[in-house]
Amino acid sequence: MCGACVGTSVGPMTLDQYLALRGPAPTAHIAYGTEPSQYVEFFQPEGSGPFPVAVVIHGGCFTKRFGGIEQLRGLAGALSSQGIAVWSIEYRRLDEAGGGYPGTFVDVSTAVDALAAEAAGRRLDLTRVVAVGHSVGGYLAQWIAARDHIPVSSPLHGPHSVKVSSVVSLGGIGDLRPQTVQGRTACGYPLAAITGTPEATRPDVFADTTPAELLPNGSRTVLINGQFDDYSPPTEAAEYARRVRRSGDQIDNIVLPHASHYDEVAVSSPSWKLVLPQIQQALQIRQAR
Repeated sequence: MCGACVGTSVGPMTLDQYLALRGPAPTAHIAYGTEPSQYVEFFQPEGSGPFPVAVVIHGGCFTKRFGGIEQLRGLAGALSSQGIAVWSIEYRRLDEAGGGYPGTFVDVSTAVDALAAEAAGRRLDLTRVVAVGHSVGGYLAQWIAARDHIPVSSPLHGPHSVKVSSVVSLGGIGDLRPQTVQGRTACGYPLAAITGTPEATRPDVFADTTPAELLPNGSRTVLINGQFDDYSPPTEAAEYARRVRRSGDQIDNIVLPHASHYDEVAVSSPSWKLVLPQIQQALQIRQAR
């Protein structure tokens, strides 16, 4: 049974089908650093603006093996066609030099703040920004919304020029701490690869890396999970949502019927008809009736 499910039935998307996803070429390729993976794909909508912005963060288990930014071009193109500017972030992963802790977090944070320098020239409305992340990208999107609460002692602490307080997390997770029981992430690599290892000046590796440890942070989150998602199961999302509500922050969780971990990012899937309105609502876009 799936009491929280909405929509109609459809066969769940497989990993191979997800890896085959493609979409339109971006309007611009914008570097925010000197490393090959430090860039953003920007999708400019038609019109005069100012445009609301979706900061899109891909997943892929922090490795190149499971795809990434290319698989989200369809989603980016679909959002752009709705008048939403898309800032799709690439970042260093665990199989690249500098990836992991703290590099991956620094990359994503730097890429978000790079929006400030582009806003005027690209007619962007930075009062309406939502972070849309898939899988580990959903985790990073939630982290971005919480980054102002990172302890001062952390190398990830710092002033930020762009505020992101709305999140749509697609198959993302919000709490890494429970995975310490098995010592590995759901992707199979040691947890320390992404959180770093404890040190005298940083005894708790979750204090600056895990959204659950940075509550409350004033954000509003929508968790969207496929009914058959075995990476980020709906039951775990519901438990995290309860924790967020207890902290005082706003959160909703939606279960997509008969969907896997991948349907929510495929614009060809019926699931997309349920995802798009959540992004529009986060950006205060009036939906056509």
